[in-house]
Amino acid sequence: MGDENIKVVVRCRPLNSREIARGANRLISMVGNQTFITRPDSYWSFDKNDPNYATQAMLYNDLGEEFLDYAFEGYNTCIFAYGQTSAGKSYSMMGYGEDKGIMPLTCCELFNRINNNKDLELTYQVQVSYIEIYNERVRDLLNPKNKGNLKVREHPALGPYVEDLSKLIVNSFIDIEKLMDESNKVRTVAATNMNETSVSRISFVDLAGSERANLTGATGTRLKEGANINKSLTTFGKVIASLAEFSVDKKKGKKEVFVPYRDSVCYFHLIYC
Repeated sequence: MGDENIKVVVRCRPLNSREIARGANRLISMVGNQTFITRPDSYWSFDKNDPNYATQAMLYNDLGEEFLDYAFEGYNTCIFAYGQTSAGKSYSMMGYGEDKGIMPLTCCELFNRINNNKDLELTYQVQVSYIEIYNERVRDLLNPKNKGNLKVREHPALGPYVEDLSKLIVNSFIDIEKLMDESNKVRTVAATNMNETSVSRISFVDLAGSERANLTGATGTRLKEGANINKSLTTFGKVIASLAEFSVDKKKGKKEVFVPYRDSVCYFHLIYC
Protein backbone atom coordinates (compact mmCIF):
# COMPACT_ATOMS: atom_id res chain seq x y z
CA MET A 1 0.00 0.00 0.00
CA GLY A 2 2.80 2.41 -0.81
CA ASP A 3 5.32 3.79 1.64
CA GLU A 4 2.75 5.13 4.12
CA ASN A 5 -0.62 3.90 5.36
CA ILE A 6 -1.87 7.43 6.10
CA LYS A 7 -1.80 10.29 3.63
CA VAL A 8 -2.78 13.89 4.30
CA VAL A 9 -4.15 16.03 1.48
CA VAL A 10 -4.82 19.69 2.27
CA ARG A 11 -7.35 21.66 0.25
CA CYS A 12 -7.61 25.44 0.50
CA ARG A 13 -10.94 26.88 -0.61
CA PRO A 14 -11.26 30.31 -2.26
CA LEU A 15 -12.65 33.28 -0.33
CA ASN A 16 -16.45 33.27 -0.21
CA SER A 17 -18.65 36.28 -0.97
CA ARG A 18 -18.97 37.26 2.69
CA GLU A 19 -15.21 37.24 3.18
CA ILE A 20 -14.66 39.24 0.00
CA ALA A 21 -17.25 41.82 1.13
CA ARG A 22 -15.35 42.22 4.40
CA GLY A 23 -12.14 42.90 2.51
CA ALA A 24 -10.47 39.68 3.69
CA ASN A 25 -7.08 38.74 2.27
CA ARG A 26 -5.80 35.27 1.49
CA LEU A 27 -3.07 34.29 3.97
CA ILE A 28 -2.37 30.81 2.59
CA SER A 29 -0.23 29.90 -0.39
CA MET A 30 0.87 26.49 -1.65
CA VAL A 31 4.02 25.45 -3.50
CA GLY A 32 4.48 21.76 -4.25
CA ASN A 33 3.67 19.84 -1.08
CA GLN A 34 4.30 22.82 1.18
CA THR A 35 1.63 25.13 2.63
CA PHE A 36 2.72 28.64 3.66
CA ILE A 37 0.84 30.92 6.05
CA THR A 38 1.56 34.60 6.69
CA ARG A 39 0.99 36.50 9.95
CA PRO A 40 2.86 34.82 11.53
CA ASP A 41 5.04 33.33 8.81
CA SER A 42 5.12 29.54 8.98
CA TYR A 43 4.87 26.53 6.70
CA TRP A 44 4.00 22.82 6.78
CA SER A 45 4.62 19.90 4.44
CA PHE A 46 1.86 17.44 3.49
CA ASP A 47 1.54 14.54 1.05
CA LYS A 48 -0.47 16.62 -1.41
CA ASN A 49 -1.78 20.18 -1.59
CA ASP A 50 -4.79 21.42 -3.53
CA PRO A 51 -4.80 25.24 -3.76
CA ASN A 52 -7.84 27.51 -3.91
CA TYR A 53 -8.23 27.03 -7.68
CA ALA A 54 -8.22 23.21 -7.44
CA THR A 55 -11.22 21.52 -9.04
CA GLN A 56 -13.10 18.49 -7.75
CA ALA A 57 -11.44 16.42 -10.49
CA MET A 58 -8.00 17.54 -9.29
CA LEU A 59 -8.84 16.45 -5.75
CA TYR A 60 -10.07 13.08 -7.01
CA ASN A 61 -6.89 12.58 -9.05
CA ASP A 62 -4.78 13.40 -5.98
CA LEU A 63 -6.66 11.14 -3.59
CA GLY A 64 -9.64 9.16 -4.87
CA GLU A 65 -7.98 7.20 -7.67
CA GLU A 66 -5.18 5.84 -5.47
CA PHE A 67 -7.71 5.21 -2.70
CA LEU A 68 -9.82 3.07 -5.05
CA ASP A 69 -6.76 1.18 -6.31
CA TYR A 70 -6.05 0.00 -2.76
CA ALA A 71 -9.67 -1.08 -2.27
CA PHE A 72 -9.49 -3.29 -5.37
CA GLU A 73 -6.31 -4.82 -3.96
CA GLY A 74 -8.32 -5.93 -0.91
CA TYR A 75 -7.45 -3.20 1.58
CA ASN A 76 -10.01 -1.47 3.80
CA THR A 77 -9.81 2.23 2.98
CA CYS A 78 -11.19 5.39 4.56
CA ILE A 79 -11.24 9.10 3.78
CA PHE A 80 -11.86 11.63 6.55
CA ALA A 81 -12.90 15.19 5.76
CA TYR A 82 -11.52 17.25 8.65
CA GLY A 83 -11.76 21.00 9.17
CA GLN A 84 -13.63 23.90 10.67
CA THR A 85 -17.27 24.65 9.86
CA SER A 86 -17.54 26.29 6.40
CA ALA A 87 -14.09 25.01 5.41
CA GLY A 88 -15.63 23.06 2.52
CA LYS A 89 -15.64 19.51 3.93
CA SER A 90 -19.07 18.47 2.64
CA TYR A 91 -18.43 20.18 -0.70
CA SER A 92 -15.17 18.26 -1.12
CA MET A 93 -16.82 14.99 -0.10
CA MET A 94 -20.20 15.28 -1.84
CA GLY A 95 -19.98 18.29 -4.13
CA TYR A 96 -22.88 20.44 -5.24
CA GLY A 97 -25.13 19.80 -8.24
CA GLU A 98 -23.08 18.76 -11.26
CA ASP A 99 -19.84 19.63 -9.46
CA LYS A 100 -19.48 16.20 -7.87
CA GLY A 101 -17.20 15.59 -4.89
CA ILE A 102 -14.76 12.82 -4.15
CA MET A 103 -17.41 10.37 -2.94
CA PRO A 104 -19.63 10.33 -6.07
CA LEU A 105 -16.56 10.47 -8.35
CA THR A 106 -15.03 7.49 -6.54
CA CYS A 107 -18.29 5.53 -6.58
CA CYS A 108 -18.81 6.19 -10.30
CA GLU A 109 -15.29 4.95 -11.04
CA LEU A 110 -15.89 1.95 -8.76
CA PHE A 111 -18.81 0.80 -10.93
CA ASN A 112 -16.92 1.65 -14.13
CA ARG A 113 -14.16 -0.74 -13.08
CA ILE A 114 -16.67 -3.43 -12.13
CA ASN A 115 -18.55 -3.09 -15.43
CA ASN A 116 -15.29 -3.25 -17.40
CA ASN A 117 -14.12 -6.40 -15.62
CA LYS A 118 -12.90 -8.93 -18.21
CA ASP A 119 -12.37 -11.83 -15.81
CA LEU A 120 -15.47 -14.02 -16.16
CA GLU A 121 -14.59 -15.91 -12.98
CA LEU A 122 -14.48 -12.70 -10.96
CA THR A 123 -17.73 -11.21 -9.64
CA TYR A 124 -18.38 -8.22 -7.41
CA GLN A 125 -21.11 -7.35 -4.93
CA VAL A 126 -21.36 -3.81 -3.56
CA GLN A 127 -23.23 -3.17 -0.31
CA VAL A 128 -23.96 0.22 1.21
CA SER A 129 -24.47 1.31 4.81
CA TYR A 130 -25.02 4.89 5.97
CA ILE A 131 -24.74 5.87 9.62
CA GLU A 132 -24.75 9.03 11.67
CA ILE A 133 -22.85 9.23 14.96
CA TYR A 134 -24.41 12.02 17.00
CA ASN A 135 -23.41 12.57 20.64
CA GLU A 136 -21.73 9.13 20.51
CA ARG A 137 -25.05 7.51 19.53
CA VAL A 138 -25.15 5.46 16.32
CA ARG A 139 -28.14 5.87 14.00
CA ASP A 140 -28.92 3.85 10.87
CA LEU A 141 -29.89 6.40 8.21
CA LEU A 142 -31.00 3.69 5.78
CA ASN A 143 -33.59 2.55 8.32
CA PRO A 144 -35.03 5.75 9.86
CA LYS A 145 -37.75 3.77 11.65
CA ASN A 146 -35.05 2.41 13.94
CA LYS A 147 -34.47 5.48 16.09
CA GLY A 148 -32.61 3.58 18.80
CA ASN A 149 -28.91 3.70 19.57
CA LEU A 150 -27.27 0.86 17.63
CA LYS A 151 -24.52 -0.96 19.48
CA VAL A 152 -20.97 -1.28 18.20
CA ARG A 153 -19.83 -4.84 18.89
CA GLU A 154 -16.55 -6.61 18.26
CA HIS A 155 -16.35 -9.91 16.39
CA PRO A 156 -13.32 -12.02 17.39
CA ALA A 157 -12.29 -12.50 13.75
CA LEU A 158 -13.90 -9.64 11.82
CA GLY A 159 -13.39 -6.87 14.35
CA PRO A 160 -15.82 -4.04 15.21
CA TYR A 161 -19.24 -3.90 13.57
CA VAL A 162 -22.55 -2.11 14.12
CA GLU A 163 -25.22 -4.53 15.31
CA ASP A 164 -28.41 -4.64 13.17
CA LEU A 165 -27.00 -2.11 10.68
CA SER A 166 -28.69 -2.10 7.25
CA LYS A 167 -26.57 -3.31 4.33
CA LEU A 168 -28.24 -2.77 0.97
CA ILE A 169 -26.98 -4.19 -2.33
CA VAL A 170 -26.48 -1.55 -5.04
CA ASN A 171 -25.64 -1.90 -8.74
CA SER A 172 -24.79 1.68 -9.70
CA PHE A 173 -23.99 5.06 -8.23
CA ILE A 174 -27.56 6.11 -9.07
CA ASP A 175 -28.74 3.50 -6.54
CA ILE A 176 -26.41 4.99 -3.92
CA GLU A 177 -27.51 8.53 -4.76
CA LYS A 178 -31.19 7.67 -4.29
CA LEU A 179 -30.49 6.04 -0.92
CA MET A 180 -28.46 9.02 0.24
CA ASP A 181 -31.07 11.54 -0.88
CA GLU A 182 -33.68 9.79 1.26
CA SER A 183 -31.29 9.27 4.17
CA ASN A 184 -30.10 12.88 4.24
CA LYS A 185 -33.65 13.97 5.03
CA VAL A 186 -33.40 12.37 8.47
CA ARG A 187 -29.86 13.41 9.36
CA THR A 188 -29.32 15.60 12.42
CA VAL A 189 -28.38 19.02 11.06
CA ALA A 190 -28.13 22.09 13.28
CA ALA A 191 -26.73 25.58 12.77
CA THR A 192 -24.25 27.20 15.23
CA ASN A 193 -23.01 30.88 15.23
CA MET A 194 -7.28 -14.24 0.92
CA ASN A 195 -9.99 -16.87 0.40
CA GLU A 196 -12.21 -17.46 -2.64
CA THR A 197 -14.21 -14.55 -1.34
CA SER A 198 -12.36 -11.34 -0.54
CA VAL A 199 -13.99 -8.39 1.21
CA SER A 200 -12.73 -4.83 1.44
CA ARG A 201 -14.52 -1.82 2.88
CA ILE A 202 -14.54 1.75 1.59
CA SER A 203 -15.52 4.40 4.14
CA PHE A 204 -16.20 8.10 3.63
CA VAL A 205 -16.41 10.16 6.84
CA ASP A 206 -17.57 13.79 6.82
CA LEU A 207 -16.51 14.95 10.28
CA ALA A 208 -18.33 17.76 12.07
CA GLY A 209 -16.66 21.16 12.29
CA SER A 210 -14.62 22.16 15.32
CA GLU A 211 -15.24 25.51 16.99
CA ARG A 212 -14.72 26.97 20.43
CA ALA A 213 -17.93 26.89 22.46
CA ASN A 214 -17.77 30.59 23.34
CA LEU A 215 -17.72 31.52 19.63
CA THR A 216 -20.75 29.48 18.54
CA GLY A 217 -23.34 30.86 20.96
CA ALA A 218 -24.52 27.32 21.59
CA THR A 219 -26.41 26.40 24.76
CA GLY A 220 -28.16 23.33 26.15
CA THR A 221 -28.36 20.46 23.66
CA ARG A 222 -26.20 22.29 21.11
CA LEU A 223 -23.54 22.93 23.75
CA LYS A 224 -23.52 19.22 24.65
CA GLU A 225 -23.33 18.38 20.95
CA GLY A 226 -20.36 20.71 20.53
CA ALA A 227 -18.59 19.16 23.51
CA ASN A 228 -19.03 15.66 22.07
CA ILE A 229 -17.83 16.84 18.66
CA ASN A 230 -14.70 18.39 20.12
CA LYS A 231 -14.05 15.30 22.25
CA SER A 232 -14.39 13.11 19.15
CA LEU A 233 -12.06 15.34 17.12
CA THR A 234 -9.53 15.33 19.97
CA THR A 235 -9.63 11.53 19.86
CA PHE A 236 -9.12 11.72 16.09
CA GLY A 237 -5.94 13.74 16.67
CA LYS A 238 -4.70 11.24 19.25
CA VAL A 239 -5.42 8.28 16.94
CA ILE A 240 -3.55 9.83 14.01
CA ALA A 241 -0.62 10.87 16.23
CA SER A 242 -0.42 7.36 17.72
CA LEU A 243 -0.52 5.74 14.27
CA ALA A 244 2.28 8.04 13.11
CA GLU A 245 4.33 7.14 16.20
CA PHE A 246 3.59 3.46 15.63
CA SER A 247 4.82 3.71 12.03
CA VAL A 248 8.12 5.26 13.14
CA ASP A 249 8.63 2.85 16.04
CA LYS A 250 7.82 -0.17 13.86
CA LYS A 251 10.66 0.75 11.51
CA LYS A 252 12.98 0.98 14.53
CA GLY A 253 11.84 -2.41 15.83
CA LYS A 254 10.24 -1.00 18.98
CA LYS A 255 7.15 -2.42 20.69
CA GLU A 256 3.66 -1.46 19.55
CA VAL A 257 2.17 1.90 20.51
CA PHE A 258 -1.30 2.06 22.12
CA VAL A 259 -3.85 3.63 19.75
CA PRO A 260 -6.98 4.97 21.56
CA TYR A 261 -9.59 3.78 19.04
CA ARG A 262 -12.08 2.89 21.77
CA ASP A 263 -12.26 6.47 23.06
CA SER A 264 -14.81 7.25 20.33
CA VAL A 265 -17.53 5.18 18.65
CA CYS A 266 -16.54 6.49 15.20
CA TYR A 267 -12.89 5.47 15.33
CA PHE A 268 -13.58 2.17 17.07
CA HIS A 269 -15.94 1.28 14.21
CA LEU A 270 -13.20 2.19 11.69
CA ILE A 271 -10.37 0.40 13.50
CA TYR A 272 -9.48 -1.78 10.49
CA CYS A 273 -9.60 0.96 7.87
